[in-house]
Amino acid sequence: MAFAVKKINENTQILSNITFGFRIYDSYFYAQRTYNVTMLLTSTMENFVPNYNCDTKNNLMAVIGGLDSETSLQVATILAVYKIPQLIYGSTPMITDKSPGFSPYKMFPQENLQYKGILSLLLHYRWTWIGILIMDTDSGERFIQATFPAFSMHRICVAFIERIPMLRNDAEMYDNVKVVGRMHYKIMDSKANVLVVYGESYSFECVTWLSYISEGERISDKPLGKVFIMAAQVEFSSFSFQKAKDAEMFHGALSFTIHSKDPPGFSSFIESRKPPNIKGDGFLRDFWQHSFGCAFPDIVDGEMDGNVCTGEEELENLPKSVFEISMSGYSYNIYNSVYAVALALDAMLSSRLKHREKISGSGLNLQNKQQWKLHNFLRSISFNNSVGDKISFDEEGQLIAGFDVLHWIISSNQSLHGVKVGRMDPEAPPGEAFSIDEDAITRHSWFKQTPPSSVCSDSCYPGFSKKIKEGEPFCCYDCIPCPEGTISNQTDVNECYKCTDETYSNQKQDLCIPKYVNFLSYEDPFGLSLACFALFFTLITGMVLGIFLKHHNTPIVKANNRNLTYTLLFSLLLCFLSALLGIGRPQMVTCLLRQIAFGIIFTVALSCVLAKTITVVLAFMATKPGYKMKKWMGKKLANTIVLCSFLIQAIIHIVWLASSPPFPDADTHSVAEEIILECNEGSVILYYSVLGYMGFLATASLTIAFLARKLPDSFNEAKFISFSMLVFCSVWLSFIPTAFSTKGKYMVVVGTFSVLASSAGLLGCIFFPKCYIIVLRPELNSREQIIKKKY
Repeated sequence: MAFAVKKINENTQILSNITFGFRIYDSYFYAQRTYNVTMLLTSTMENFVPNYNCDTKNNLMAVIGGLDSETSLQVATILAVYKIPQLIYGSTPMITDKSPGFSPYKMFPQENLQYKGILSLLLHYRWTWIGILIMDTDSGERFIQATFPAFSMHRICVAFIERIPMLRNDAEMYDNVKVVGRMHYKIMDSKANVLVVYGESYSFECVTWLSYISEGERISDKPLGKVFIMAAQVEFSSFSFQKAKDAEMFHGALSFTIHSKDPPGFSSFIESRKPPNIKGDGFLRDFWQHSFGCAFPDIVDGEMDGNVCTGEEELENLPKSVFEISMSGYSYNIYNSVYAVALALDAMLSSRLKHREKISGSGLNLQNKQQWKLHNFLRSISFNNSVGDKISFDEEGQLIAGFDVLHWIISSNQSLHGVKVGRMDPEAPPGEAFSIDEDAITRHSWFKQTPPSSVCSDSCYPGFSKKIKEGEPFCCYDCIPCPEGTISNQTDVNECYKCTDETYSNQKQDLCIPKYVNFLSYEDPFGLSLACFALFFTLITGMVLGIFLKHHNTPIVKANNRNLTYTLLFSLLLCFLSALLGIGRPQMVTCLLRQIAFGIIFTVALSCVLAKTITVVLAFMATKPGYKMKKWMGKKLANTIVLCSFLIQAIIHIVWLASSPPFPDADTHSVAEEIILECNEGSVILYYSVLGYMGFLATASLTIAFLARKLPDSFNEAKFISFSMLVFCSVWLSFIPTAFSTKGKYMVVVGTFSVLASSAGLLGCIFFPKCYIIVLRPELNSREQIIKKKY
């Protein structure tokens, strides 16, 4: 304040011909003393007469104070009556309806900005498990009410809240020692490594006791490794902190301070302040004695036991832990407050609406002592101070200013000094208000990691999810592995999520891997083998058909309906070729052809076998005298059986294709790691109707052939049909359980193999013996041999 007043009086552009002065009073943080000195400000200097002031030279225009919110509120209750402007450089009290006329100018930055800064700092370092130390006052409770919702919203939990009673006198010392002892036990027992401290500097001296008091006893287990985050109300450079018996516990602390800069000439002004040069400044003499550990001779009665203060000691020789030459945040607020009042008063005096009166050529004086008129000019004041910072108020009389973040480091001589590492700027773009320089921060060796961690539970790594512990805050949880088929690819997820149908989880369950597209292709060994077998048997079938066509007039070919034999051979050839439809990527056309070819062609083949079997039975019965079924013998019966069997199956297929035809489908659930491309049957009922009808034909053929196996027949036709149908039925009966136990391409392999095996069974059992006779034993291919076998 003295520096600002001196600069204003030296500036001829401000308050010309008017001397700016000040008076300082100490309220000692007692309400009675605060009210007393406030009334004293409104009285004549020499005589304390409340509400009476006859001094025409010393006009009170504004009051700057106080440091804490309670003192400021007590001052305001009196100044509001006189409408005297009050500029609060410390923390601002809560404005309620019970404080009418309360309109102070708040030089302390907006509290909500500090709350956001503390939250941003916690989020920056991911400190989610914290302890809180507050003063047992209304301002402490307001801090809890203001910050708790924001902490909870951002997933920050509070491990404990400790309320520290105010230290007003020595009588309360013992009770406070016990409180600090309980606090120490709570802090050391908690996993919270970050302590948020909110309170006033003058009553927070007991926080320094944490380093050596526990349950009222001195201890050696110091709360090292804890990070203190101090609100701006706690002046870390204050004497109580700097003189702590063990300041090492505060190494690494982060504190919010009022944004400040050193005005030009401030350092030299401070260094020139010495008791011999300053008269009437009792504060300076007290400070001198405490800082240099000496006493002035005129103060001590009797003989001097200690050092004598000469008043010529050099301030720059004091350690920073005792005296900081640079301007603190509170001092910077006072400096700006003085300039704001001076400039507002200058504007008021310069206004045409004010009356001026010259008094005996000595300058100007206010005609009316109406300080309330100064309010209009203070509200609209806006200027840049000597360091370039803009000073102005918003509509509610709040200074538009920010906070600095200081990192406190302890030196070898146990002194603390702060380094500016961050900023909370209210005028920064959204999302950029908080900034911090990590490179400027120095960690102590006791921190096991950099930056230190403060969480209730360690982070759940990818592949795990959080499970809240019953009865605990949401920050305390267990990490459980993700269930099968789900993943988490980030830390601290609440729930694992499923992979898409096209992907599956890896073994660590932290990544979704694209599924392998699975279908039976020609590049696959199974697909290539089956294709070779299909072509091989197609070639064999073609050769057999060629042999039969070449020897179509021989008895063995002409026996038992030659055209029916050709139809059966041709259908078997198509059966082998239809097996190729199961190989390759399923398409709409291939799915339709696969099912149609399988059902229709096999039905024709089985109906031909059935017709051959019935023809054998009827041929034997026709030899009996008086048999009336002779007229049914011949090609008509066989053709009728084949045609009717074909039509029934064709009708089933038409209904199937019209209602729910087969289509290509992707099965993403049967096998976790694969996408199975397959042909979906569409209607399961009609699909099994096709299979059931073919099963009926096969069963009928097998039954009739088995019953007729011992009948005399040329070339053992019934016996060979029995063997072929036995092979056919065995293959397809094996196919059913195998198909249900396999997935993907292997099911297609089983189906294709069944088609080839059953077709090969029919071909081998029915036609290979005949080919053997035609090619190797032509002497048996004669009419005499046929008659001989029949009779």
